[in-house]
Amino acid sequence: MSVALVRSEARIEGVFILEPAVLEDERGFFKETYVRSKYEAIGITDDFVQDNISVSRRHVVRGLHGDPAMSKLVQVLHGEVFDVIVDARAGSPTFGKWESIQLTETNHRQVYVPRGCLHGFQALSDRIVLSYKQSAEYNPGREIAALWNDPALGIEWPAARDAIVSPKDQANKPFSGVFTNED
Repeated sequence: MSVALVRSEARIEGVFILEPAVLEDERGFFKETYVRSKYEAIGITDDFVQDNISVSRRHVVRGLHGDPAMSKLVQVLHGEVFDVIVDARAGSPTFGKWESIQLTETNHRQVYVPRGCLHGFQALSDRIVLSYKQSAEYNPGREIAALWNDPALGIEWPAARDAIVSPKDQANKPFSGVFTNED
């Protein structure tokens, strides 16, 4: 059985929205969440070395985090999230820009987040299960981050007033206090 995978360009350079084929019938559905050869065929050649699951309740915000050595492949297994990518790569034509993508268990979308971009999300349903692959093992010494609600970024979080944010993420610095657009 060969199942198609569609890649769309996002506004941020190097960010891709992926839509795997979903085979549905009265029993439920089947989809391939990752097949190396199919992802390589559409230009995603990362060697993913770590898989993670994040479970959150409604309004939880996680992020904005990244790693200059790590790309991610993100998808929602249960629920709905407002997924955000911020370009923190010096010299990038989309440096300092953000983009949001609705990821749900029913739209089956995945998002590819390239190295050096920040990633975050807000849970929009009572419980979400988010899965992501990483191209490098987590290393806290390499982690980069920015304040999730930095007014200069202007991210339009759908439930900002009700956001539940960890003390660590609340303590992140504004984007301009950490990142510059110079190599």
